[in-house]
Amino acid sequence: MPDATADVKWGIDHVYSIGGKMFAVACKTEKGETHVSFKVDDDRFLEYTDRPGFIPAPYFARAKWVQLKDLSAVSDAEVKAMIKRAYQLVAAKLTKKQQREFGLID
Repeated sequence: MPDATADVKWGIDHVYSIGGKMFAVACKTEKGETHVSFKVDDDRFLEYTDRPGFIPAPYFARAKWVQLKDLSAVSDAEVKAMIKRAYQLVAAKLTKKQQREFGLID
């Protein structure tokens, strides 16, 4: 994603942000599984959490984040689209100044 940054937080989680605001988190469990959490549209939160492989994201569910616990439950293209949407949702909440700096608006 344009102007997205990646860093490690909480010791092991790979966090992806735009303008200092997180839009996705990927982590490996002790069992070696990869879980991905990301922001979703408020009105689609229940839709996602009703799908196999998804749960409300721990600690972030109140902000309408979901966690994909089973990557095989969706295609790579669908995961990419979901993360792109998470980026768009978070970028839209940045200040107008930040949005201009990142070339998101004129």
